[in-house]
Amino acid sequence: MRARMAEAGFQCVDAVALTDPPDVIVLNSCAVTAESERKTRQKLRHFKALYPLCILVLTGCAAQICSDAGRDYPEADIVLGHRDIEALSLHLNKFLVSRNKLFSVSPHHFDESFCTGALLNESSLRTRASLKIEDGCNQFCSYCIIPHARGRVRSKPLALIRQELVCLVSQGFQEVVLVGINLAAYGSDLGCDLCDVAALADEFTAVKRLRLGSLEPLFLTDQVLDRLSRIHALCPHFHISLQSGCDSVLQRMDRPYSTVQYFRLVNRLRSLFPGCAITTDVIVGFPGESDAEFEETIAFVREISFAKIHVFPFSARKGTPAADFPGQIPKSTKRSRVAKMLSLANELNLRFLLSQCGKSLEILLEEPVPTGGMLGYAPNYAHVLVEDASPDLRNQILPVRINDVNFEYCVGVIVR
Repeated sequence: MRARMAEAGFQCVDAVALTDPPDVIVLNSCAVTAESERKTRQKLRHFKALYPLCILVLTGCAAQICSDAGRDYPEADIVLGHRDIEALSLHLNKFLVSRNKLFSVSPHHFDESFCTGALLNESSLRTRASLKIEDGCNQFCSYCIIPHARGRVRSKPLALIRQELVCLVSQGFQEVVLVGINLAAYGSDLGCDLCDVAALADEFTAVKRLRLGSLEPLFLTDQVLDRLSRIHALCPHFHISLQSGCDSVLQRMDRPYSTVQYFRLVNRLRSLFPGCAITTDVIVGFPGESDAEFEETIAFVREISFAKIHVFPFSARKGTPAADFPGQIPKSTKRSRVAKMLSLANELNLRFLLSQCGKSLEILLEEPVPTGGMLGYAPNYAHVLVEDASPDLRNQILPVRINDVNFEYCVGVIVR
């Protein structure tokens, strides 16, 4: 969106360095949970109070599934769906003429293609580039609104990915992260797969690191894993969505795998990528989840020993089957289960960080620390404070010996 606006003659400004009120604010929203929609409404109210004359544009998933923008988002001047943001500048110009609120949310359809968008030079802002190659999801898990908000799977053509990789390399990015709504489903509509993109990225020697975003277990077959294991630039870090470690809950979620299949997948990854980090998402308090079922998930998570876990309380999304399931869990029970899962997550994360002590890891230096040193990430996504690194080393990959852990990240020094 920033690239399209820049092409239309608008100037994108840094909110932190803002001295004058902006003319336009674009809020790109999430709708994966009720809390994310609440924060969207809160942000719109905040911006309207802070900049009463500013044009507020709402887009993203909350806009896409909105049935009554006037009721749900009265502060928004323009509400645009995913398929309408390409014409953002046109909608803005139309609003400037009429000053009438605009609502343009086109529904997704089966044969739509990937929205190619445009790349913006961000080399001064980030050390790693996110390259979106897939949109949409066909799974329709019983709790998830995303297939309704994002539409069906559609993939970016390989030829276009090649062009964008060339562009990102020319901007000096050391790491490229492949992302998508259902990344592992890439190419199912084009007759190719995620391995083809990884192999393409591996051709560019200037791409020092290739990282994969969140992955669904269903698509990670032995053949796919074997091919990925031959990608030299691929980081040994895999975020594999779990959601529950209890088979009966997985069935109610309409997740297409069992805990046995998930466990086998993790073991296969650890065999092919020794020392890799496995991270995940877990939903607690799913409708009907008994204390015994929750304890099954706790035991399974402990057995897998994830490096990091994102924990979410179940959030009922209107329009999904799970919102009407019997046995909705009280908020107090969800809170206690979140707290217990987070405690385990912190324990396992500390165990993972401690396992890095004594190793020499290649760290991409990214962020200076006020007290001295630089923060960065290892290929396995271990967060590391490099004590003797100076800010001028930003965006360099250097060998670092890990000596200690401070509960949030590893601590090390450059190997000289």
